[in-house]
Amino acid sequence: MKLSDVKKLHQKKFRTQFGFYLVEGEHLVLELINVARHKAQSTGNITLYITAEYEPWVREYVLSSNVQMNVETVSSQQMQQLSDTKSPQGIIARVPLPNATLSTEQSKTSNNAHSSSTEKYIYLYEVQDPGNLGTILRTLAWFGNFTLLLSPNSVDPYNSKVVRSSMGAIFHVKMELNVPLESLAERFERFAFLDMDGRNITSETFGSYQCYLFGNEARGVPSNALSALNATAYTIAGSGKIDSLNLASAVNVCAYELTRSA
Repeated sequence: MKLSDVKKLHQKKFRTQFGFYLVEGEHLVLELINVARHKAQSTGNITLYITAEYEPWVREYVLSSNVQMNVETVSSQQMQQLSDTKSPQGIIARVPLPNATLSTEQSKTSNNAHSSSTEKYIYLYEVQDPGNLGTILRTLAWFGNFTLLLSPNSVDPYNSKVVRSSMGAIFHVKMELNVPLESLAERFERFAFLDMDGRNITSETFGSYQCYLFGNEARGVPSNALSALNATAYTIAGSGKIDSLNLASAVNVCAYELTRSA
């Protein structure tokens, strides 16, 4: 790709068009190398753009790892154009987009294949904040055994802000994108969601559901959809001094509770 096209990957329409996204910074690229070393089939054709200062770094961490990456050295000015940060470190990877969106039939097959396992599904309805999504990815990667489902009109997980805030977790969490809320009834039988008037999540029954629904930061999950899915309400007990938790914090607490009680 031309560098002018690589720069366009900061926009979702061009990520979709070209089939790549950007990973910027030494920490994230190191994590990418680690993933590529163990899961070569999932990394595909990676190109690393570096400034001259990073050439010794590439020899130490990339060439010695036997990971297949194309490496292109660019000027500091070109790196500034490629980056969306004010002070770029000097290292950016162009990574193929994974096949994160399954068809309805593939989704049913995937769900049936895991029906006897302890894997849980976290569904996010129209989440908008990149920081929230990045933090949620970090939590799910930390605990493991979760698949993340994102509704249409959610923030793109391959947005550079999400990728950065995930701190590499995006490489480790299974995701399905553009999953309509109304399609969930075809895949799952039992749903849980959070509500101030629900049962406490420390209840023994909280871990018995297949899919856990979390809503948009401002609007939540539509009440008519919750009724149609016959979803059960749970709550995270608090002091009562404030009326809600941040979305990412709520998912974090629930993921911990599901893992603790598994």
